[in-house]
Amino acid sequence: MTGDLGTALTSGAYITASITKRLSNTLFLAVWAAIIAVPLAIFLGLLAVRFKDRWPDKLISAVTLASISIPEFLIGYVLMYLIAVKLRWFPSVAMINDGMSLGEKLSAIALPVTVLTLVVLAHMMRMTRAAILNVMQSAYIETAELKGLNGFQVIFRHAFPNAIAPIVNVVMLNLAYLVVGVVVIEVVFVYPGMGQYLVDHVSKRDVPVVQACGLIFAAVYIGLNMIADIVAILSNPRLRHPK
Repeated sequence: MTGDLGTALTSGAYITASITKRLSNTLFLAVWAAIIAVPLAIFLGLLAVRFKDRWPDKLISAVTLASISIPEFLIGYVLMYLIAVKLRWFPSVAMINDGMSLGEKLSAIALPVTVLTLVVLAHMMRMTRAAILNVMQSAYIETAELKGLNGFQVIFRHAFPNAIAPIVNVVMLNLAYLVVGVVVIEVVFVYPGMGQYLVDHVSKRDVPVVQACGLIFAAVYIGLNMIADIVAILSNPRLRHPK
């Protein structure tokens, strides 16, 4: 409760001081992955609804399902081989430090951000598509169509605002995954974040460090879920006024 997480058994260093920098690195990686993944997932979901059962919808669904079905470490190694080894566009090891500029840091984390985006994109896109399609069956949507509004106007102005609650929930769940579930990605790309720190000390059987990492991951997950519930209530008048 006071922020004192004890000392590591292996080094004797204060865990709080060691974890602070690692946590900021993990949040840096997760934030940039979210900046790309969330708008792209919502856009692809809206596009899939607009062209429902046509080739854009089928193509988007096939690609996103394929990306979520392949293990993230395999995607990471394939991208590392193709982009880092063969094409040499980005480094294969995502090492960052305080002396690097923002551009250098973004170049270093390009591959792990791409993998994280591919992993969380499918879930958010499909939930966006399903939530909007559920709203599209409503009578007021038919009224909007009969008034002469085109497909995009109906989706953006009428369907999307009323489908925002389940979309926010799934976005928050995936944001929690971006922070909590980066362990594998950080190990694959040797990224100096919380995941790498946790794995290093699991191998050393350093229980206080493992407990501290678990506590922080759980707090982040619970906090983002709470924010999702609050946003869902604020965005839905029926939940604010149950009577």
